[in-house]
Amino acid sequence: MFLPLHDTVPLRRMKAPYVTRLIVALNVAVYVLLQSGLVLDLGPGFVMGFGLIPRVLVGDGYLDGIPHVATALTPFTSLFLHGGWLHLGANMLFMWIFGDNVEDAMGHARFLVFYLLCGALSGLAYALSTPLSESPLIEASGAVSAVIGAYLVLHPRVHIFGLIFNIIPLTLRAQWAIGAWILYQFGHAVLDADRSTAWVAHLGGVAVGAALVVVFKAREVPLFGRQDEN
Repeated sequence: MFLPLHDTVPLRRMKAPYVTRLIVALNVAVYVLLQSGLVLDLGPGFVMGFGLIPRVLVGDGYLDGIPHVATALTPFTSLFLHGGWLHLGANMLFMWIFGDNVEDAMGHARFLVFYLLCGALSGLAYALSTPLSESPLIEASGAVSAVIGAYLVLHPRVHIFGLIFNIIPLTLRAQWAIGAWILYQFGHAVLDADRSTAWVAHLGGVAVGAALVVVFKAREVPLFGRQDEN
């Protein structure tokens, strides 16, 4: 597993990635204030009410006696929930490293729509793959995976510094670091009997992000690292 810590891509079209920072801040705030127990701990009812439950979204399930948001909104509300500090930290680190350059390629408003849409589509992919599941999907991982997929299409040859196996410092090209990460997700999706992690949502996010970056990027922004050669 490769843990990214820094990349070499400068911002070219904006002063600061305000939407990326806002998304990170909202995710941290929701977890700290409502889930961690440091301020409030609303318990499993909060997760059930605002997470994406496949059987409720695409099947015949329903929530009885639990305060909840409208089912159609759960693909979006689930993007701001996490299962623990490690889960939150990993997602927000990936978002911090890759989100700024994707936002730079799209602009603030388009990036926000891209993030929410891709997150919702990745959640829907998970729900359709496990329509009988009653376990809530609570993670930004699908949307963050879409950002990673977009980054791969935009900057495949730039260098990323990080830790391989979370220990050994190493610099790799994005195409190798992210490619290995995608293979890791695919391997778990196929072989891992433990469905507590939504591997399909991660893969769905990467695929939709890589596809939709072509639509959402600014017209003058080239693909496949051509701007990184200048």
